[in-house]
Amino acid sequence: MTNITGYDAVVVGSGPNGLAAAITLAREGRSVLVLEAADTIGGGLRSRELLLPGCVHDVCSAVHPLGLSSPFFRSLPLEDYGVEWIHAPAPLAHPLDDGTAVILKRSVAETAAGLGTDARNYRRLMSPMVRDWDELLAELMGPLHFPRHPLGLARFGISAVRRADRLARQHFRGDRARALFAGLAAHSLLPLERCGTAAFGLMLGAAAHAVGWPIVKGGSKAIAEALATCLTSLGGDIRTETQVRSLEDIPPARIVLFDITPRQLAAITGAQFPESYRRRLNGHRYGPGIFKMDWILDGPVPWQSPDCAQSATVHLGGSLEEIATSESEVWQGRHPEKPLVIVAQPSGFDPNRAPEGKHILWAYCHVPSGSEFDMSGRIEGQIERFAPGFRERVLARHSMSPADLEEYNPNYIGGDIAGGVQDFRSIFLHPLGQRKAYATPVKGWYICSSSMPPGAGVHGMCGFHAAKMAIKDLSH
Repeated sequence: MTNITGYDAVVVGSGPNGLAAAITLAREGRSVLVLEAADTIGGGLRSRELLLPGCVHDVCSAVHPLGLSSPFFRSLPLEDYGVEWIHAPAPLAHPLDDGTAVILKRSVAETAAGLGTDARNYRRLMSPMVRDWDELLAELMGPLHFPRHPLGLARFGISAVRRADRLARQHFRGDRARALFAGLAAHSLLPLERCGTAAFGLMLGAAAHAVGWPIVKGGSKAIAEALATCLTSLGGDIRTETQVRSLEDIPPARIVLFDITPRQLAAITGAQFPESYRRRLNGHRYGPGIFKMDWILDGPVPWQSPDCAQSATVHLGGSLEEIATSESEVWQGRHPEKPLVIVAQPSGFDPNRAPEGKHILWAYCHVPSGSEFDMSGRIEGQIERFAPGFRERVLARHSMSPADLEEYNPNYIGGDIAGGVQDFRSIFLHPLGQRKAYATPVKGWYICSSSMPPGAGVHGMCGFHAAKMAIKDLSH
């Protein structure tokens, strides 16, 4: 569906933010074309048979707390388009060296009951955020703005601006609660001694209680396919295997939205931007990379703590001190001997992922940007530490280095799956110095990737907000 002069909008990139931007525009009656370089849509939302037929692995994103939280996703009938959310009995397990595991359950009270002397402190920390979850999301899932719910945001902000390691030590007395919070906060990909890292622990913990940490039946690709179906039902077009290396590769359109990171935008646009802005694009701060592994097993993971079988997500990192050390080492350019390993075990809850008698396992750890070091032995060592006999169950394995990830998805510069450093400036402000988030110095060009607020995660809100701004400009 095009107008005489071309499309109203072209979106470069079909990740969740690119598709969200396209849908937002199409819902307003605008003609939209999405261009995707790969042979399949989705960006980080792709699932494939990486090792054996019938074993479906999520290549990147696997667990989706922000998907269920996203105001944009909640405005769509994703279930009508084939998305079936699967909730494990508990959102998260965090095993410890004493053979037990901390279990993060949907109930704040039940989670607190497993934290011993920190039960009351945990309830006091999490209960207000869970109660105010929808209002809190309205404030945090976008660029900085005048708050509509200032009291709830202030309650969150008092703790969120703190260092994660310091909050854990000062708020909790026991190792179990401290370890749980450290694992949550480490999703920031920042050292836990950085101010603001507590926000990640608070948000992900509250999300677990408010909406859960679901996987998707059949793999994460189902989300991308549902978004694509929604877009085409609104008249939008999608072209795969269409490389955009320069502006000449983009069809005529009144506006262009780029679901790519700043460095890639600089390469495509050449000298169209002022020199000062090009320097900001090329100087965009990318964070650490990841080293990812997938396995096929001849049975479930033999966890030392049976409680770990309750959750689709398991954090393997031990104590607060150990997790803080490993994350700090990554930022110092080192490879931790005992990295924090984030594990997903989807086939225990979605039998469609593997043939009967087999299981798939997904995991990654953080590494320095562009690392060429093989972390497979250290990742498997961490799993074996908490699941003795794990290696004996491995039938096949697949690994992806930062370079492999960047080749798979050029947005993952140096293996950075987040689109850049996820600190306060990047999440709430515009990291590229423009007065308005998402805008560029060229009228009609916008950045809608996770490099913009509210940052990384499968939620589509970067694309949604960029498209809403573009719609205002189209109306003038």
